[in-house]
Amino acid sequence: MRALVYTGPETLEMQDRADLKAGTGENLIRVDAVGICGSDMHAYLGHDDRRPAPLILGHEAAGLVVEGPMAGQRVAVNPLVTCGKCSFCHEGRENLCVDRQIISMEPRQGAFAQQLVMPSRNLVPVPDTVCDDHAALAEPLAVCWHGVRLGRNALFGTLEQARCLVQGGGAIGLGSALALQAMGARDITVAEPNTKRHGVLVNAGDFAVSDPADVSGSFDLIVDCVGISYTRRAASKLAKPGGVIVHIGLGDAEEGIDTRRITLQEITFIGTYTYTAQDFRDTAQGIFDGIFGALDWVEHRPLSEGAAAFADILAGQVAAPKVILHPH
Repeated sequence: MRALVYTGPETLEMQDRADLKAGTGENLIRVDAVGICGSDMHAYLGHDDRRPAPLILGHEAAGLVVEGPMAGQRVAVNPLVTCGKCSFCHEGRENLCVDRQIISMEPRQGAFAQQLVMPSRNLVPVPDTVCDDHAALAEPLAVCWHGVRLGRNALFGTLEQARCLVQGGGAIGLGSALALQAMGARDITVAEPNTKRHGVLVNAGDFAVSDPADVSGSFDLIVDCVGISYTRRAASKLAKPGGVIVHIGLGDAEEGIDTRRITLQEITFIGTYTYTAQDFRDTAQGIFDGIFGALDWVEHRPLSEGAAAFADILAGQVAAPKVILHPH
């Protein structure tokens, strides 16, 4: 099979790799669509010790099962493989599994390749009415759905009455705004410094788009999809007393949280990671039902042009919140 392999900081190479084989209870998947995630970019820059080179990145995948229990079925791939035995798995909080693994991180290679092997429990069947590109968005949108769900549950009032701010207009920021909208939020602002993205964001949903420097006032719910010291500092300042900050982004591990204000104003700060298996299934069903809108804000490239896509994203030349690569 052909695969796009991370070989060192800012270096990706197309390589020939041995074809994969499905083990007992596993499925061999022909990868038809796979998205580029911010965490892939983090690894590409050499900033993720959990993803040392050489490694096949990519975890936002959809394709056709060609061998295994689900042979012949088009599927969306939940890349988070868990043990199914620990207390977290039994509680339906699989994302906290003590033995969790995710493809694109050792020991599991990722989906920037023509083939992928996954257990059946990680696959959601995709109806014929839904394209592979939309199915591949189940993973990033599940991250958003999970975070927004936790934030909604922590609010004192209702989401319909809440003033909401999403920090970042990439795929996770846009997805979080769409999840907020799908759950009933009516007052949503997306803060995004890259003006090239503003037009796409405005057309994607019923929310305001602003430069972060122009955001003012106070918010009941803030979803930080960037996760750097600047956005944490801004969230600490903009959160209403008794409000909620949901921290999804993993931009850096530096300072920024105003713990004194959070304490004195009883602001709830929630760290969120990936999603539960139910969140993933709910998100996939939401895509099938059309609750996230047209999902027409992606850019398409062949896998062979993946290295150029990463370079263009790094240079700020891509307006689309999501680039999807096609291995075949």
